Amino acid sequence: MTEKEQPGACLHCHGSVLKAYYEAGVEAGARPAEGASLRDPVRQAAVQKGFEAVNPMPYLEATKLVEHPVACIDCHDPETMDLRVTRPAFLAGIRRLAESKAALPHLPSITRWREGDRDQPYDPNEEASRQEMRAFVCGQCHVEYYFKGEEKLLTYPWHDGIRSEDIERYYDTVGWSDWEHAQSGAGVLKAQHPEFETWNTSVHARSSVACADCHMPYVREGAMKVSDHHVRSPLLDAERACATCHAYDTDEIVARAETIQERSKQLLDTAEQATVELIEAIAAAKKAGATDGQLAEARDFQRKAQWRTDFVNAENSMGFHSPQETARNLGLAIDYARQGMIALASLRTAR
Repeated sequence: MTEKEQPGACLHCHGSVLKAYYEAGVEAGARPAEGASLRDPVRQAAVQKGFEAVNPMPYLEATKLVEHPVACIDCHDPETMDLRVTRPAFLAGIRRLAESKAALPHLPSITRWREGDRDQPYDPNEEASRQEMRAFVCGQCHVEYYFKGEEKLLTYPWHDGIRSEDIERYYDTVGWSDWEHAQSGAGVLKAQHPEFETWNTSVHARSSVACADCHMPYVREGAMKVSDHHVRSPLLDAERACATCHAYDTDEIVARAETIQERSKQLLDTAEQATVELIEAIAAAKKAGATDGQLAEARDFQRKAQWRTDFVNAENSMGFHSPQETARNLGLAIDYARQGMIALASLRTAR
């Protein structure tokens, strides 16, 4: 934050931005659509144009455009209270994901769209079930992303799929690195908070359990059954969040979840240590006179190992959202780090 100014793209998930995007879009030349629903194509176009206009603005300037934090209208239609997706980056990202070849058996609306004539892009607001929307509204913001190009276009990198290696493949294809590592010289990636991506690989997702089922369990308010909007960890209210499906004592439920987290943390520590050892070994080889060409393979292994380690570390469940996928990512991270060490050892042997 001291070297690079935060862009207005961050506002996408840190404020109630629909009004700001619409007004910025009209100011940038989009046709006005006063009073129209967000589903109106003209208003959608204005919101999209405003999104693109706000992205490259300095963040402190962009914040002056909004008056409220994330609010009801960001997830609900104000007329019907139906769930809706409003964030332009998610709408673009989920369309790309639908168009990819990634296996998505847990998202039946995408399967139906793929099997149809595909004459229109996939639109979750038209195609998705209510249960899918109970995950999509969260996936608008709780995701991996990057700022594309000079225009700082907020982009969800799901062009090839939604697993860590799919996202990595996209970044490799477009030549993206978040920064160059100061010690090793490797171009590396920084994961943000890929909760939605991780959930997509889970047994919960495959069983049609959405984010809101656990983080916003149902409560009674008078005669009404509503989702609890005090969004928090399910472990803080395991009786309502977990025991409706898992018929165990809540202490047992919490213990099982914490066991998953503890074991994931052990693997994470091992992966981080292996990655650090590789970084230090590359730095030592560089200091000893190894060329960029000689270090290229080891640096690529660092990029792979560090990406998978950070994918888990930056994801806010410590493995619980998808235990097997977490273990797979960390196992691969350890393997890549050790392959990097082998590449350096081969370099020493050759010299």
